[in-house]
Amino acid sequence: MPCPSLPGNVGPAGFVRLSTMPNESTGAGGSRRPRVVAVVGATAAGKTGLSLDLAERLGGEIVNTDAMQVYRGMDIGTAKLPVAERRGIPHHLLDLLDVHEPATVAEFQGLARAVVEDCRGRGVTPVLVGGSALYTRAVLDRFEFPGTDPALRARLEAELVEVGSGALHERLRRLDPPAASRIEPANGRRVVRALEVLELTGRPFSASLPEPAYVTDAVQVGVRIPRPVLDERIEQRVRWMWEAGFVDEVRRLADAGLREGRTASRALGYAQVLAFLAGECTEQEAFDRTVIGTRRFARRQDAWFDKDQRVRWVDWDDPERVRRAIEACAAG
Repeated sequence: MPCPSLPGNVGPAGFVRLSTMPNESTGAGGSRRPRVVAVVGATAAGKTGLSLDLAERLGGEIVNTDAMQVYRGMDIGTAKLPVAERRGIPHHLLDLLDVHEPATVAEFQGLARAVVEDCRGRGVTPVLVGGSALYTRAVLDRFEFPGTDPALRARLEAELVEVGSGALHERLRRLDPPAASRIEPANGRRVVRALEVLELTGRPFSASLPEPAYVTDAVQVGVRIPRPVLDERIEQRVRWMWEAGFVDEVRRLADAGLREGRTASRALGYAQVLAFLAGECTEQEAFDRTVIGTRRFARRQDAWFDKDQRVRWVDWDDPERVRRAIEACAAG
């Protein structure tokens, strides 16, 4: 597809500049810095392809905002793009951790913002893409993280083991309904964190979620897709995962400490296959639960981004989606 014609905004080699807008921030010496672009939407909607197209046309680099693609070896189940399919575009924040290491949004925020500022300082457009809405918002928006208390965290984690995530989620629902509505009852790690923040600050966890205010010049482009089409694409993706050797990938990672990883072991698909390998369900049940869990996750993603009025949407199957996305980026 040829580069779209946007008068006055097209630079060398056909790259479309997003650094000539009146509201764009400037760097040292008055040089203009590129706008941050984030491609958002539900899993399996087509974000990866659009992000590559935009990075090519904007002369940009990809910044991962998927919470599980930061783990080495978690490739098939996270749909991590192989190097050969990255079109020669630099990709950042992939394969940072081993599966037994924990990951936090606060740590990721610091790493990602440093990468974004490095790109902008070099005159390169950072193109954020990933399925983790909270990670994306943590990079883009004003988001301060409450501290942590090791003793309190240890007590809540002991309760989690004793009574289960469902009981703790019910407690959270009574204390902070908005936060409980955003956290799956089975996600014990996030339930514990929400309760920890409540006890530490005396304020609801929902009050610490990001404000819809960008910390720098940014634009979000969302990929819109009808629910029945997305449901079918999710099942196709999970089927592809199995055919590509996903169970063997999980088995290898289990030997490398996946079960002990507080974060990685809860990833969609990986948790279900670990249950199968432990004899807690059949392989078909693991497959079905992965499909169902991914569809639920996609619904939560849609709900999160639908509420954000700043997102500029393009249709997943629109032949002109790249042109429309670039126009949305340029308009701000």
